[in-house]
Amino acid sequence: MTLRLYETASRKLQEVITTNDEISIYCCGPTVYRDAHVGNLRTFLLADLVRRTLEVTGSTVNMVQNITDVGHMSEDFQEQDKILAQSADEKIDPFDVARKYEANFHKDLSRLNIRQANKYPRASESIELMHESIQILIEKNFAYIGKDRNVYFDARSFATYGAISGNRLDALKPGHRYEYTEKGDKRFHADWALWKSAGDRKEMIWDSPWGPGFPGWHIECSAMSLFYLKKHIDIHIGGIDLRFPHHENERAQSNAIIGTEAVDLWLHGEHLLFEGRKMSKSSGNVVLLQDVIDKGFDPLSLRLCFLENRYRSQMDLTWDSIAAANSTLKRWRQKLMNWAVNEDFYDSEFVALLENDLDTPKAIQYLRLIEKDDSIQNHGSIFAFADKVLGLELTREEIVLPLTLQQLALLEERLLARKGKNWQESDRLRVELEATGLEIVDSAEGQSWSWR
Repeated sequence: MTLRLYETASRKLQEVITTNDEISIYCCGPTVYRDAHVGNLRTFLLADLVRRTLEVTGSTVNMVQNITDVGHMSEDFQEQDKILAQSADEKIDPFDVARKYEANFHKDLSRLNIRQANKYPRASESIELMHESIQILIEKNFAYIGKDRNVYFDARSFATYGAISGNRLDALKPGHRYEYTEKGDKRFHADWALWKSAGDRKEMIWDSPWGPGFPGWHIECSAMSLFYLKKHIDIHIGGIDLRFPHHENERAQSNAIIGTEAVDLWLHGEHLLFEGRKMSKSSGNVVLLQDVIDKGFDPLSLRLCFLENRYRSQMDLTWDSIAAANSTLKRWRQKLMNWAVNEDFYDSEFVALLENDLDTPKAIQYLRLIEKDDSIQNHGSIFAFADKVLGLELTREEIVLPLTLQQLALLEERLLARKGKNWQESDRLRVELEATGLEIVDSAEGQSWSWR
C-alpha cells in the first residue's frame, strides 16, 4: 500500500515516494506572537496525521517545523514585525514574547497528542543560513540590492512562478498581498524583500553583508528547509492561507537556490470556521485550545472533531460538535477497558482508508460500525490499532472524580422531580448540574451522569 495525498500544484492525488531511507516533511510552524488558535492547530494535526500514517506502515519520517520569531510583518501594523507589536502591547522584551508563546505552542501540541517534530529551528537562530541563501540568489541573478539597501527577489526571473497558486505575474495587480507594504525600491511590484534594511528599527536586527536589518518572512522557510532536510523535501505542509504568497515565494526561492524542484508534494489544509463564521480577532470569536479545556472538555475531543472532517474540506466547528466528540471519546475508552487487545494486530482495511488521501471521516465511520457489530471478536485490537494513527489515547484509563456534596444533593433533587413528573424542575436542575461539569443522560432505566 502507498499513501496518496492531494498535491496542490498538480491538483490531483499523488503517491508519496522517496528515494531515501526516510521521508522528509517540512511543516510551516507558528509565528510566536500569540497563542495558536484551533484553526492553526488543525494544520499542525494534519502534519501529525501524515506522519503517523507513514510510520504505522513502516516508514521512517524526518519532520522539521520552523518557529517564526522574527520577520513576519503585521497586517495591522504595516511597518512593524508582529512580535515587536506584541512586545509593545505586553511591555516585555520581544524575545521574551517569542519564548512565551513558543512554550505555549509546545504545550498545546502535547495536549492534542501531536508528536514532536525531529527539529524546531528558530528563525532568529538561522540568520546566517538566510544570508547564505540570499547571497546565492544574488549571484545567480534571481535577486538584487535596491537603493534602499533592501534585497529583493526578482519575481520575473523565475519562469514558473504561480505553479502552486495559479497566479500569473502578468495578471497580478499592484497592491495585491505580496508583502504588507509597497514602499521601497522594487523593480516590479510583485518582487518581495529577502532582507530588509533596519531603518529606524532598533530591536531584532542583525548585521549582514548588505547592512544591518532583518530577514523577510519567506526566506526563512527556504533557508531552514533546505539546510535541515538536505535540499529535498518529500512533503511540504501548511494551511491553505499560506499557498499564496508564502509558499509560492518559498518555492521560487528554494528552486532558484538549488536549480531543481525542492519539494515533491505541496499539501494544504483547508480553512476552519467556528459556529459558521471565520475566526478573527475583530469578530471576537477566536477559540483557543484552553477555551475548550475551560468548558470541561477533554482536549482530544477537539482532535476527534478534526478527524471527523476531511483535511482539505472547509470545516465548521461548533461547541455542540466538540461536546458530541467528548461523549464519544468517553464511551470508546470505557469499552476498551473491557475489550481484549492484541498489540501485534494490523488492520489493513483501516490503513487503506488513511492511505486514500487521509480519509479520516470514513475511518471514524468504520470504527463506529465495528463498535456496533457484536459478531466481531476483536473490537479491542481494531480500536487500539486505529488509535496508533488517530492519537486519541483510547486505551487511557478515565479518571473519575468524586461527586461533591452539592452535586449529590442536586442529583437527589432531580431524581425526586422526575419521579413526581415535574419536568420543568428536572430541566432546571439538569442545567445546574451541567454547570458543575457533569453530563446528565436520561434513559428508561433512570438518570445517569458522567464528567464532561
